[in-house]
Amino acid sequence: MTVHNGFELLKQQYVPEISTEIKVLRHVGTGAQVLSLINDDENKVFGISFRTPPEDSTGVAHILEHSVLCGSRKFPVKEPFVELLKGSLKTFLNAFTYPDKTCYPVASQNDKDFYNLIDVYLDAVFHPLITPYIFQQEGWHYELESEDSSLSYKGVVFNEMKGAYSSPDNLLAEYSQQSLFPESTYGLDSGGNPEKIPDLTYERFKAFHERHYHPSNAYIYFYGNDDPEKRLRFLRTYLDDFSAVPADSSVGLQPFFDAPRRIRRGFASGTEAGHGRGAKPRGMMTLNWLLPETSNATLNLSLQVLRHILIGMPGSPLRKALIDSGLGDDLAGTGLENELRQAYFSTGLKGIDTDQADHVEKLILDTLAGLAGDGIAPEFVEAALNTVEFRLRENNAGGYPRGLVLMLRALSTWLYDGDPAALLAFEAPLEAVKSSAAAGKRYFEGMIERHFLQNPHRTTLILKPDPTRADAEEARERERLAAVRSTMSAEQLRAVVENTRELRRRQEAPDSPEALAAIPTLKREDLERTNKKIPMEETFPEGSRLLFHDIHTNGIFYLDMAFDIHSLPQHALPFAPLFGRALVEIGTETEDFVSLSTRISRRTGGIRPDVFTSAVRSSPHGAARLILRGKSTVPRAGELFSILRDVLLTVKLDDRERFRQMVLEEKARQEQRLIPGGHQMVNLRLRAHFGEADWAAEQTSGISYLTFLRKLVSDIDENWSGILATLEDLRHVLINRTGMIFNVTADRSDWSRVRGDFEQFVRELPARPPGRCDWHPKHNPELEGLLIPSQVNYVGKGLDLYRLGYRFHGSVQVITAYLRNSWLWEQVRVQGGAYGAMCLFDRISGILTFVSYRDPNLDRTLEAFDRAADFLRTVNLSEDELTKAIVGAIGTLDTYLLPDARGYVSMLRTITGDMEEDRQRMRDEILATTTRDFRDFAEVLDAVRHHAIVKVLGSKAAVDDSPIGRSGKIELVTVL
Repeated sequence: MTVHNGFELLKQQYVPEISTEIKVLRHVGTGAQVLSLINDDENKVFGISFRTPPEDSTGVAHILEHSVLCGSRKFPVKEPFVELLKGSLKTFLNAFTYPDKTCYPVASQNDKDFYNLIDVYLDAVFHPLITPYIFQQEGWHYELESEDSSLSYKGVVFNEMKGAYSSPDNLLAEYSQQSLFPESTYGLDSGGNPEKIPDLTYERFKAFHERHYHPSNAYIYFYGNDDPEKRLRFLRTYLDDFSAVPADSSVGLQPFFDAPRRIRRGFASGTEAGHGRGAKPRGMMTLNWLLPETSNATLNLSLQVLRHILIGMPGSPLRKALIDSGLGDDLAGTGLENELRQAYFSTGLKGIDTDQADHVEKLILDTLAGLAGDGIAPEFVEAALNTVEFRLRENNAGGYPRGLVLMLRALSTWLYDGDPAALLAFEAPLEAVKSSAAAGKRYFEGMIERHFLQNPHRTTLILKPDPTRADAEEARERERLAAVRSTMSAEQLRAVVENTRELRRRQEAPDSPEALAAIPTLKREDLERTNKKIPMEETFPEGSRLLFHDIHTNGIFYLDMAFDIHSLPQHALPFAPLFGRALVEIGTETEDFVSLSTRISRRTGGIRPDVFTSAVRSSPHGAARLILRGKSTVPRAGELFSILRDVLLTVKLDDRERFRQMVLEEKARQEQRLIPGGHQMVNLRLRAHFGEADWAAEQTSGISYLTFLRKLVSDIDENWSGILATLEDLRHVLINRTGMIFNVTADRSDWSRVRGDFEQFVRELPARPPGRCDWHPKHNPELEGLLIPSQVNYVGKGLDLYRLGYRFHGSVQVITAYLRNSWLWEQVRVQGGAYGAMCLFDRISGILTFVSYRDPNLDRTLEAFDRAADFLRTVNLSEDELTKAIVGAIGTLDTYLLPDARGYVSMLRTITGDMEEDRQRMRDEILATTTRDFRDFAEVLDAVRHHAIVKVLGSKAAVDDSPIGRSGKIELVTVL
């Protein structure tokens, strides 16, 4: 075995699929495992992961994930993680708790910054402070203001998981997994059940770190174009301090059941006003199967293809059978879960009458039996294979760094003592799957028979709505706290009061300058002085507008088509998202939606709609676009154009039943967003008051859109002719090349090969003089309580600063980020116990908003928002802290974008008038920010304190119990 620089080289191979050399190594002294991926990607990724299977549902792994980032031996500040958020060029910085592992990944394009991040993370995981006070802050503690006040629970993870347990979809996913793994660690909640979290002691928390956070249990990952030798030298500065120990963290297998099982659970639901379809809240159910281990790469890929065959396309046979049944609103379940040691499959329906669950179960089993017996149509197999292969070759990680996605893929085999490269080198297993599918031996039919129909390890989970559950959960918590309080002596009560005060004192105490100086950061001279420009050429073929971006895309052709929905009358605006879906999901004059969706998956990398709205620089009117985003390999660009031609010119909008299905799905998805994305809904509701574009966004993706969808469900039967007329009007108005923007991202050589076909496609589209409709927004109340059955709140406050006379200066980007990572973090998260809080400023519209996330408080948070101005006025900002804040703002400005995202962002900047010279001026002002700018902005925030509007999304009890609720001025709206 080759030993080099303290590491054994276990394996080395070049993987052409991802243009990467892979080295698998082991640290000689500790046994720490290292996966080193060497390539030319400048967006470098590091991650250290540990196997952390929990033994209960107290959330110990999750709390530890938070806590190790709260100070360490080398960096003894309260929040090294936050200091990195303030002052790094990071392109990714976070940590994840999975059911059996905890991961700490970072990414940066800057070498110096990259190793600064690694240094802090390695010290955090191996040498954390994790004092009892850190455990109380991040996990849970008793809070008691005085000896005669009520006892309460506080803690960041405690409230985060209260938010998670308020989401029915989260509960469905959690309970589905647990139902399959009653004898495995996967049958527990690694995130923490709020009712179990207070059972966790500090001693068990500390012991969990000692047992699991050791190099002998570590999986260390590098990716990118940094020096591979430097990686190993740097690791040794930490690993050489340890000796090998037994790493008893293996994940055991769940034994297979002898017979299927059925589980019924409840979830907190709202009233009938929030559901729209039927007279009572509706439930959900899943059918779940345990599958083999994930380490077999060929089987793993085969299951991914099978998932796409069954439910991955609008016309997929199992999806279609479920939706066509009319038994529910939308698909439920996680689909295929293949990142754990044993895979599982979960599917079902949401929005069901739970008395009909047997019918849903029978439908799923009968559909699978039909597919196994009668065979799967070859076009479904071809479509699924093409989609899975396209995604693997494109390697498009969306907003995540590519290296991070590859790390998680490697861990799905590596963590269980398999080959970490098994799924990275996908060519061989993919070819094996394709060959098996082509052999004519009913390959996927056999998988259905073997893994589903003949598999007794199946559970049926029925989740029933319970309007009394939220109140009952709150009552149980009060009773538990009252029981605890009743057992405390006067001395013990005084101790809890003193502990509450001491914890707050520690939270409020500033870090010393010496401790802060230990955090590694960049200097201003390390920063680029100019923005990275995205190449763009503008032409006007056939009277349309074409933006071309000459960017290397590895043989992928990206085409965006932006339709101007500002040409629609106001009443038609909320139909825009549905019309976008209809274009690719309802069918054409020659193909039903099943054939069309299959054709899209067979011939392209996908076509999907999006709605974009924004203020426009130096214009009183906003921009509003429905964007159809398509992609294909360059050789198949002609087929992409052919499909787009068909959907734009021959879409068949008069299929009422298919349209009803899309409306029900859309409604279900909007309801699903409310609790996990409550901060986004509140932010959108606030912004809708101040600008036409944000009002339009709320009409097409916010609570107003949900209200529209609920009414539309009944209108489909009562006024179908009117709805169809509106959809036809959208088609006539929007499909007009003179009002469209075409956005192409591709290599110039590839573009030259397809440009002729593109121009022919454009010529075939109608051309009319573009129009513009005036919209007259009707605003909601300025003080509004939006009611949902949730154990936590989402609190927002906002104002249009430009209406007050504020003129944009780049320093605001530094200041708002600093507020988010200092004042709001400390007041709302650390001391208030919320999961997070944000200060957001849109420099195009001038709207500033404060928003909190999974927040146990309401008025306390609003008070923190109001006191932000005083904080800025009095904050003692050292030159080092100012530099750190500037670095962080530049990092946000220089966020890493994949090729398709670069072209798309460039188009959006063009639509909003966000010119390059304005962006460079902003960068110059960011780099020149002074402490005086912070003081000056405090005066601006004073206006927010006195004139801003307020929105709260939360439970009726939380609103009613607050001063703003008791004021009689707030208007209440039942949302769920």
